[in-house]
Amino acid sequence: LSRDQQTICFVVDLESGPTFRTRGVRHIFASIGSVLVNKYLLKFYSAMGNCHTVGPNEALVRSGGCCGNDAKKTVIGGWVWAWWLVTDVQSITLEVMTLNPRCEKVETAQGVAVTVTGVAQVKVMTEPELLKTACEQFLGRTTSQIENIILQTLEGHLRAILGTLSVEEIYKDREAFAALVREVASPDVGRMGIEILSFTIKDIEDHVDYLDSLGKTQTAKVKRDADIGVAESNRDAGIREAECEKEKMDVAYQAQTNIADSSREFQMQKAAFDQEVNARKAEAELSYELQAAKEKQKIRAEEIQIDVVERKKQIEVEEKEVARKDKELVATVKRPAEAESYRVETIAQGKRTQTVFSAQADAERIKMTGSSEASAIEAVGKAEAEGMRQKAAAYKMYGDAALTALVLEALPKVTPALLFIKNNLIFLLTVNLCKSIVG
Repeated sequence: LSRDQQTICFVVDLESGPTFRTRGVRHIFASIGSVLVNKYLLKFYSAMGNCHTVGPNEALVRSGGCCGNDAKKTVIGGWVWAWWLVTDVQSITLEVMTLNPRCEKVETAQGVAVTVTGVAQVKVMTEPELLKTACEQFLGRTTSQIENIILQTLEGHLRAILGTLSVEEIYKDREAFAALVREVASPDVGRMGIEILSFTIKDIEDHVDYLDSLGKTQTAKVKRDADIGVAESNRDAGIREAECEKEKMDVAYQAQTNIADSSREFQMQKAAFDQEVNARKAEAELSYELQAAKEKQKIRAEEIQIDVVERKKQIEVEEKEVARKDKELVATVKRPAEAESYRVETIAQGKRTQTVFSAQADAERIKMTGSSEASAIEAVGKAEAEGMRQKAAAYKMYGDAALTALVLEALPKVTPALLFIKNNLIFLLTVNLCKSIVG
């Protein structure tokens, strides 16, 4: 054997039973001797006791012993040595136990008899002290006996709790009811070393159709609520549909309003542009008329100047004619009477002077008349142009008010004509009436 190899020796201890020990190669020879010795000792102890083992779902309890070693020992998922005649070894299950507590015809707080069935999952607790308590309570009993004890305890608590609750509380809130049962029963079964893993209510029954009545009432209530919900949904749908239709119409009306506003704005701008164009046209026409008046004034001034020149020429011609006649008179009637000659000469001289003065007066009058007419025409043209310009500005600024003012201004001029027409009509009607009466 190499140095790394080991041997296993079986050693028997009077207190704890046979054990295995590991030795190195250095003690191989001693181990061989021990094996030979232990072989005979094993045969001896096999005749004196036994080795007990359990799985992890059970606990072994060894009690009794010899040589002063009589303390209880609990082992979970292990093994123990038991001496014959002086040592007792028993096991207790650690598996989960399923119980079905059932309380039949138990009266509730309202006096209604109900039958309640539950499902409970319980097991023995593995804490040393609690396991010791469970062993004291249930060691030596079968699993069925343990389940029956715990079942009776749970049913008692379940029956007591049912007497404090109403049927509605039990039926509607099963979780709270089960939690209350766990809360009340856990201390009692805990003192037995038992743990309640879960507790649920499986079924609730009654023999007076109380639950059926509740179900029918609830069903009717649910149907009523459903009908109300459908009606409310239809109402809400109608309201929403009306709101959508209103929103649609609002949008359409708003669009039409926007179109009308745009059209009105366009018409207003067009009217403003037309008014401005008309004002410009009126200004152009007034300017044309003013220019025409100025041209007429110039033409009239030229015509007056021509008349003046013609009058001057006519005066010169008349003067020459007078001179000619004078010479002719002198030549033809050289020697008439001096008085007659003087008279004629004086008369001629007076006529000539009168003609000259008259011509000068006419010329001056024509000149002054032309100047005054020109000034008057110019002033009238300017006044009319200014008046037209101011009227155009007023028309542009005041619009309908300006037209009303024009009508009021022209009304006094038109009124006499209207009265004349009215009087004539009355006269004609009167004449016709008289003729018809006479006829």
